[in-house]
Amino acid sequence: MNAKILILLGLAALAAAGSEQSREYRDSRESYESGEAKYEFEWSVKDDSSGNDFGHQEARDGEHTQGSYYVHLPDGRLQKVDYQVDGDSGYIADVQYEGEARHPDSYESASVESYKPPRRYYDSKESK
Repeated sequence: MNAKILILLGLAALAAAGSEQSREYRDSRESYESGEAKYEFEWSVKDDSSGNDFGHQEARDGEHTQGSYYVHLPDGRLQKVDYQVDGDSGYIADVQYEGEARHPDSYESASVESYKPPRRYYDSKESK
């Protein structure tokens, strides 16, 4: 009989603790207020030793976002992207390239031999 009472008291304590935790969580969620998103940022990297040159800027006010980014491509061109997002209209980008693509001359690729798979070797001795 005492075991049954202890089990019931234990279950009652667990139920009370569980409802207290969920109430605390619910109260903290209800006190959270969300406002319209509003921010601006800009950054860039230019490292002459490695050739890295790229950057990004963006501004958002509510559901309207606009920005741009650029990168110097390995072929020598500059790629610029201007974009905007207005609510649920989607991502609209204008991509532009400046300069002309340049590729270094490579004589190694002209002298590459075609691939030949290795020849199979069969042993004439019987394996036991």
